[in-house]
Amino acid sequence: MRHVAVDGKQTSARFEHLQELFDKSFKAARVGIWECSLPDQTLTWTDTVYELFDLAPQCALNRDDIVALYTPESRKKLTEVRSAAIRDGEGFTLDAEIVTAKGIPRWIRITAIVERLDGEPVRIFGMKQDITAEKAMFDHISRLTEIDALTGLASRARFETVYNQVCAETSGPPHALLLIDLDGFKAVNDTLGHQAGDECLKDAARRLVTALPEARLVARLGGDEFAVLHTCNFPAHLQQTGDRIVEAMECWVGSFPKKLKISASVGGAVIAGDAAAKDIFARADSALYAVKANGRNGFRPFNPERGAVSAA
Repeated sequence: MRHVAVDGKQTSARFEHLQELFDKSFKAARVGIWECSLPDQTLTWTDTVYELFDLAPQCALNRDDIVALYTPESRKKLTEVRSAAIRDGEGFTLDAEIVTAKGIPRWIRITAIVERLDGEPVRIFGMKQDITAEKAMFDHISRLTEIDALTGLASRARFETVYNQVCAETSGPPHALLLIDLDGFKAVNDTLGHQAGDECLKDAARRLVTALPEARLVARLGGDEFAVLHTCNFPAHLQQTGDRIVEAMECWVGSFPKKLKISASVGGAVIAGDAAAKDIFARADSALYAVKANGRNGFRPFNPERGAVSAA
C-alpha cells in the first residue's frame, strides 16, 4: 500500500481553506456565533451578529443595551428561557423579534448551549441566524390557511380557533353561534353549473358580511355551510341576528327559464360559559336541522330550558 506524505504546510493550507469555506457559508446563511461569559455578562460576537443588529463590527457591547433591542414579548421569552437554561438546563432554541439599531424589524433564531465547570455555569454560547424571510413566508402560509380561498371569509380552521377562544372567555360580552345552510344551492350547481355555484357562494359571503358588520367572525365551513360568531347581549338579540341573516340571504340566481331561488336555513345557540364548545355547536346544529325539517328558509334558536328548539 502506498502512503502519501502530507507536510505541515499542506495541512495548514487545507485547514485554512476549510475555515474560509465555513466562514463564507455561515455568512451567506446569515448565521453568526455569539458568546456570553458568566457571571460578568461580557459578550463576544462574530461580524455577522453585528450585522443582524445593524451595529458597527467590533464595537463595544453592553448586554443591557442589546436586550433593549428585542421587542417586549421576545425580551420576556428570552429572559425566561435563558434564566431557566443557566439555572438547571443545557441550552435552548428561541425565535425572537428585534428592532435593530437602525430601526429595522428583524426575526432571529437563537440557539444556546450552557457550559458548566464543576456544575457551575461559566458561559453561554451558540448561534444567531436571520430568519426574517422564513418568518414572513410562514406567516403568509398561515394567513392562507385562515382564509377561505373562494369567498375570502375565514376558513374552517380559523373559525375553530376563534370559536374555541370565545367559548373559553370568562369576561366580555356574551356571544352566540349561528350556523347557516343555503337552501337551493344544489339546484344551482346541477342546473347552472359549478361556476354559477361558485359565484353564488361568493355572493352569499358578501351578503353575510354586509348584513352583519359587527360580527366577531363570519366563516365558511365548507360547501354551502357558513358560521357566524356574534355578540348576544339579550335573548331577543339572537332572534334579531338570525332574522337579519335569513332576510339578507334570500335572492334569485340565473334568469328565466332557469331562475332559481336561494334562501337560508339558520340555527343559533347562545355560547354559555358552563357548556363545552362541542355541545354549543351541537345545539346550534340541532336548531338548524329543525328549520330544514320544517320547510327551510327561516331561523330558530336553541331553547336550553326545553332542551329543544323554540318556534321561530
